[in-house]
Amino acid sequence: MSAATNLQYEDRFLCSICLDVFTDPVTTSCGHNFCKKCITQYWDVHERCQCPLCKETFKSRPQLKINTFISEMVAQFRHESQQKASSSSSEQQAAKPGEVPCDVCTGPRLKALKSCLVCLTSYCQTHLEPHLTATSLKRHQLIEPVENLESRMCRKHDKHLELFCKTDQTCVCMLCSVLDHKAHEFVPLKEEYEGKKAELEKTEAEIQQMIQKRRLKIQEIKESVKMRKDAADRQKAEGVQVLTALMESVERRLKELIKEIEDKQETTEKQAEGLIKDLEQEISELMERRSEVEQLSRSEDHLHLLQSFSSLKAALCTKDWTEVRVRPPSYEGTVGRAVETLRKDMKKLFEAAELKRVQQDAVDVTLDPDTANPYLILSDDGKQVNHGDVRRKLPDNPERFSQCVCVLAEQSFSSGRFYFEVQVKGKTKWTLGVSTESINRKGKIRLRPQNGLWTVCLRNGNEYKACAAPPVRLCLRSGPQKVGVFVDYEEGLVSFYDVDAAALIYSFTGCSFTEKLHPYLNPCNNDDGSRGALEPIPAVMGREAGTPWTCRQSVAGPTHRDRQPVTLTFTPSGNLGYPINLSPPAACLWTVGGSRSTGENPRKHGENMQTPHRKTPA
Repeated sequence: MSAATNLQYEDRFLCSICLDVFTDPVTTSCGHNFCKKCITQYWDVHERCQCPLCKETFKSRPQLKINTFISEMVAQFRHESQQKASSSSSEQQAAKPGEVPCDVCTGPRLKALKSCLVCLTSYCQTHLEPHLTATSLKRHQLIEPVENLESRMCRKHDKHLELFCKTDQTCVCMLCSVLDHKAHEFVPLKEEYEGKKAELEKTEAEIQQMIQKRRLKIQEIKESVKMRKDAADRQKAEGVQVLTALMESVERRLKELIKEIEDKQETTEKQAEGLIKDLEQEISELMERRSEVEQLSRSEDHLHLLQSFSSLKAALCTKDWTEVRVRPPSYEGTVGRAVETLRKDMKKLFEAAELKRVQQDAVDVTLDPDTANPYLILSDDGKQVNHGDVRRKLPDNPERFSQCVCVLAEQSFSSGRFYFEVQVKGKTKWTLGVSTESINRKGKIRLRPQNGLWTVCLRNGNEYKACAAPPVRLCLRSGPQKVGVFVDYEEGLVSFYDVDAAALIYSFTGCSFTEKLHPYLNPCNNDDGSRGALEPIPAVMGREAGTPWTCRQSVAGPTHRDRQPVTLTFTPSGNLGYPINLSPPAACLWTVGGSRSTGENPRKHGENMQTPHRKTPA
């Protein structure tokens, strides 16, 4: 039997006088049923003998007899109700801590389902039945179970608090509204409850947003700390790499550097930990407030919500974290200060390391006779050039320089990096570097980058200049015997090195290359009596005699990567880094593939054979 059917069925067995299930039911002549005791007492106190329901008057008091049919039905109903109550009680759970217990239970107090604002009592499912069935009790106001029902009564008038005074912001009863709060603005509790609940939901959203901002701030701080730690690690690595090169003399400086960086990082981390701790504390407080607000916002207890609203609405004492940052430690100059005391040695180490790095991009250079000025004399292998004092009769082809006594290399480069070395020992004047392919070949040339030339030069035996605009005078401790030239096409960099001293001479930076570049050599004239030659040589450093090495000879293509390598294997036999034979004294031979002979430049014929290297004594 469903609950609704059971309630309708129960209404038929209720006495209209006591509002309870019939006890010894009797039927009057008008057809209405009552408890025998109830109707008898009713007639005893009234002068007229009439039906309490239809008011039919009886001339004499009827002789009442128990209606056996209804009595049996009531007995059956009572039996079913008891079974149902017993089953319901077994299914219900005892009230747990924090739950509202039933005020009627005498044994284990069950969990209350509803509280009655009229009876000021909380009921479990079993004891709530009369409020769901009795007509007079149905009019009572039931709410979700709450404790301290007495607090819902007006202490002054002992009436139910059912209004909210907006003027005084307090809950009042009906008598308060006409006696103590005249002319004030009132609204029903439910209406004010809805408004305050909406405010609580807004407050909850604001608190959640505050929590989210603080979580984001924690993440920002952690990322900031990680970045600073990475920066510190990089600084330590750089310090280790630089200072350990000075061995024992640098160890003390290295430890001081690391300690300084780590102290700064530790300070940063401690600062961040303090901020994170404060943020986590505020989050904990905010989450606790959010939990309270969330619990209160879900309550349907109007009075409890309104009474608790003010305390939860009050703002928490939180910090504005918008401008809070982890102040990063400054590492500016940390390594520099440590290195300054060893600056000279460190500079030498740096430049040596840089030279070693650029030498990895070494290429073999062969001079192009078709570009050589008629005064210049090239060796048969294109590895040496000097001034011949006499102008030779040569074809005036478009590639040849007619006035400037210079020559270009056959190799050209339009991308990537390349490096080559030139022997300048014994020369008191020279110019070398790189030039663009479109350089002016038929007139005078001003040595400057705007004209497609990036060069350094020597004049008067000891005057070194970088041919910039304007020229830059170079102060070198000693004249270089061997000059290395390095070009990084994409970076726009042209650097010159004193190979023997492993020192940087000068660098052109920020260059903008748009066409092919060629190695450029100018041995200058012999008016000062110097007859030395400029000699492009293989860039081989630190190889012992007898150790084979491979040089890549490249055939020029449309781009740097299109050059096809021709592999030549050399076996150094002397301290110069390449084989040398001074017999006869005027000739110097490269040994290729283990044989030795003279002949034309194999580059011009695509042969892999001995290349003669004739050297005019300086």
